[in-house]
Amino acid sequence: MAVVVFAPNAFKGSIGPVAAAEALAAGWARVRPEDELRLVPMADGGDGTLEALAAVEPAVAQHAVVPGPDGGALPVRWIVSEEGTATIELASTGGLAAFAGSPLDPRVRAARAGTLGFGAAVRIALERGATEIVLAIGGSASTDGGAGFLTALGARLLDADGAAVPPGNAGLARLERVDVSRLLPPPARGAVVLTDVTNPLLGPAGAAAVFAPQKGAAPDDLPRFEENLARFAERLAAALPTHPDLPGAGAAGGLGFGLHAWGARIADGAAEVARRAGLPEALAGAAAVVTGEGRYDAQTAGGKAPARVRALAAAAGVPALLVAGAIGAPTTEWADAVSLIELAGGADRPIREPATWLAAAGALLAERPRWDD
Repeated sequence: MAVVVFAPNAFKGSIGPVAAAEALAAGWARVRPEDELRLVPMADGGDGTLEALAAVEPAVAQHAVVPGPDGGALPVRWIVSEEGTATIELASTGGLAAFAGSPLDPRVRAARAGTLGFGAAVRIALERGATEIVLAIGGSASTDGGAGFLTALGARLLDADGAAVPPGNAGLARLERVDVSRLLPPPARGAVVLTDVTNPLLGPAGAAAVFAPQKGAAPDDLPRFEENLARFAERLAAALPTHPDLPGAGAAGGLGFGLHAWGARIADGAAEVARRAGLPEALAGAAAVVTGEGRYDAQTAGGKAPARVRALAAAAGVPALLVAGAIGAPTTEWADAVSLIELAGGADRPIREPATWLAAAGALLAERPRWDD
């Protein structure tokens, strides 16, 4: 009998981390029913973070309606643990998914989208008694530097006439002063930001240059986006300690910057989820760990969940096995690897039936001796 850990990330747009872990384990058990299987679903601050952390300990769902990133109303959900930790995902409180089917021109959307709804959800969680806030900020639709978030928490972003500036990156062009006299502080046990990127706020690796195009901004828009973020950073520095060069400040269109100015701690999302989920403890005495994601490529090493799982496994002397929908980077550092597209002979079937093909991959890994050398 061997102990095997299953710690996959979500397969974006296909299956969440809990169901992915269950499917991989089911396939493995068909071949090696005597093994002890430990399921530790993983995430890195993006899709599936709420689900992965909900699997760690008992939690209850909270619901509210907040402003959407386009100004409408958006129903949102988060979870609160028995200890009072509220875990809130940006992806479901104003992320790109909220724009599905939107008639807005992408460039207009990118300029106007903000983080007010995310901040509103955090404010409600605080008012309902949360003693710690975990903020998963993957899937952002905005490049407002966290301006909307701070507004929802009580800050006032004012123009030269003392009026509130419009939302989104575009509104920051009119910003003259930030009033934080009514800004709510983080909760007693603090706030932690989960992200899988280390970009600063400004510059060629910053929020505007790297991430704004993903949200609909055109190349001609980027200098203006950069100028507006720089203006926000300068005006906010007069009211709060700011660190635009901090790794992760540029995450989620600069939301990392605003959250850190508020008082939140920016953390490696995958490392934080692994710690909270007890992955290091689960790896103790394990014969192998199976992880994965929808697409394995060069970006995985930059902070994605599979890379963190592999690093923890290496430290524990445990072989790490990879399952990915598609594999677009060398897998020489893995004890074994399976591409679902190659296994199924195409992409359609794994997308339509992810659990079936993940189970098949789990069975295949269990049959092959490479991890047990």
